[in-house]
Amino acid sequence: MTITMVANAQAEPEYKMEIGAGAGLASYVGDYNSNPLKGMQPWLALVAKYRLDPRVALAFDLGTAKLKGEAANEEYQFSHQMTEADVRLEYNFWPYGTGLEYRGAQRFTPFITLGLGTTLYGGPEDGATMNLPIGAGIKYKIGNRLNLTAEWAMRFTLSDKLDGRKDPLGIKSSGLFKNTDGYSVLQIALTYDLWEKCKTCNNDRY
Repeated sequence: MTITMVANAQAEPEYKMEIGAGAGLASYVGDYNSNPLKGMQPWLALVAKYRLDPRVALAFDLGTAKLKGEAANEEYQFSHQMTEADVRLEYNFWPYGTGLEYRGAQRFTPFITLGLGTTLYGGPEDGATMNLPIGAGIKYKIGNRLNLTAEWAMRFTLSDKLDGRKDPLGIKSSGLFKNTDGYSVLQIALTYDLWEKCKTCNNDRY
């Protein structure tokens, strides 16, 4: 009986890739807003992931949203379109999978993520800047090849012009991310597994 169960599990395919789409909310954080959950705007993204092993994956996001804000003590409002492309490393707290393709896999796992990206933004002056996404989330395998992910990540940028103004409050600071703008993204994504692994040359079971 045990031999039969192991043989059946080993017959299940493993996959290297996930592709899909995400939707959620994004909000500007900077001189005119310090609350990452305030003024959230619709966010749309294309998502792809390459699984290095059951615990680690490389995630690629291409997303877009509007960044909006206003000054409380002056007549200034902004609404700028932003587009982002990033590459992130995802680390799963538990091995991720159906449990049929490798031993010990879990359909549900929390994860943390860290990466590097590029942000293109509009406004009085169009611009581009690097961003550092840091976040966490949960993922659940709702089918043999379907994955549902919910995550929140903060994007720290190297620019102070996402709101269209550079240092409007006159804050003197130094350091890589001192007095720069950023934005947070709350996203739910649905992805589909592709690219079946060769079991004789890629074996992640443990």
